[in-house]
Amino acid sequence: MTMSDAGAPTSDSRTANRERFELELEFVQSLANPYYLHSLAQQNILEQPAFINYLQYLQYWREKDYARFIHYPHALHHLELLQHSQFRAEMKKDEWREYLNQKQFDHWRTWRNPPSVNLPPAADCQEPGSDLPKTI
Repeated sequence: MTMSDAGAPTSDSRTANRERFELELEFVQSLANPYYLHSLAQQNILEQPAFINYLQYLQYWREKDYARFIHYPHALHHLELLQHSQFRAEMKKDEWREYLNQKQFDHWRTWRNPPSVNLPPAADCQEPGSDLPKTI
């Protein structure tokens, strides 16, 4: 065996690394779901020191090289929020779950068309002689 062979990953280790990557990616993306977070909180999983350490470990997903694989950006936001004990405690409450769910829905609903701020009144956006606002 040569030195270059000793440092090269084997097929088994590549497979294991890929499986770990996919498993952690799936878990991180599941954090985008407020109902899942609520379930973890109600089972007291969010209070377990080993789980809190695991959430800290998963922070690497926020790096550019890994974040590009995330399909649900709220997952990274929730991963950050889960670093705070107050957020973990609040997630036990049904009201907090609904609040988080509504905020997420509002973001999805408006992220391409944010509410108009500091725009001229609608009358300034109308075609001359038309009672309908302009469409894009």
